[in-house]
Amino acid sequence: METKENDRKDPCQKAACCGSRVAQTATAASLAIVILGNVLYALTVRTFLVPAGLLTGGTTGIGLALNRAFGIPVSAFVLVFNVVMLLVGWSVLGRKFALTTVVSTFVYPIALGFFEQILGSTVLTQDLFLNTVFSGLGIGASLGIVIRAGASTGGMDIPPLVLHHYFQIPVSVSMYVFDFCILLVQAVGNPPENVLYGLILVMVYTLVLDKLMLLGTTRTEVRIVSEHSQKIREAILAEMDRGVTMLSGETGYLKHQTQMIFSVISNRELPELEKLVHRIDPECFMVVNRVSEVSGRGFSMKKRYR
Repeated sequence: METKENDRKDPCQKAACCGSRVAQTATAASLAIVILGNVLYALTVRTFLVPAGLLTGGTTGIGLALNRAFGIPVSAFVLVFNVVMLLVGWSVLGRKFALTTVVSTFVYPIALGFFEQILGSTVLTQDLFLNTVFSGLGIGASLGIVIRAGASTGGMDIPPLVLHHYFQIPVSVSMYVFDFCILLVQAVGNPPENVLYGLILVMVYTLVLDKLMLLGTTRTEVRIVSEHSQKIREAILAEMDRGVTMLSGETGYLKHQTQMIFSVISNRELPELEKLVHRIDPECFMVVNRVSEVSGRGFSMKKRYR
């Protein structure tokens, strides 16, 4: 009897053990990604942003302004400021939020200080345009990596959240106001050319960040109107293993009752779908749209067959 009971428990224990290992692996992977993002951010700041004297927002922008005015090392200021903001976030926003910020709080300034020591006065290029473009690419990519891993970069991300917590001020509004003020402070005493390039920098890293946030989540929405809608429906289900929804409609001119096929597929599947549909009905009416995100079975959840 004991042996049978042990045999029954073993599968459950094994499943729990496997689940724990998967969770630990996922956590370790997320941690590694957050560290990578912060290291890339620090390398970008030291290699392109600082040597070019470009303007930027956030904690780094404040650090650059103080560095140019008083010679305070950017990495030292960022570390102190991040720790203070981490404590503020912990007390106001809670422990869970602080845990998503703690890695960036320390990794970014430490990595920045490391690159300052290693690279010294090394300047990769003195071309202001190249520095602007690569600063934007690096900052946008690094922020996207950190945010997609479910973490926060800390620092100046926290004051807008605190203001929202107490006064319900939209986070995006206060964040833009803070960044504008930081850029304005840096603009004082800087050549107009640097200020203009700073604006380009902000636009570049914003675009890169937006693209990276949508990377891998975009899908293609297809709507098909055809006299052979049932054949097309069956072909999509059988040959592409994609779900479809049949929508009832009426043609505008002749007022004939018709059915529209609605389906969401991956971007790579679009050429295959087009060939399949046109093989059945070359005269069909097809509308294709790009959607930014899809959730549900077949995408964010496993397919279920009945």
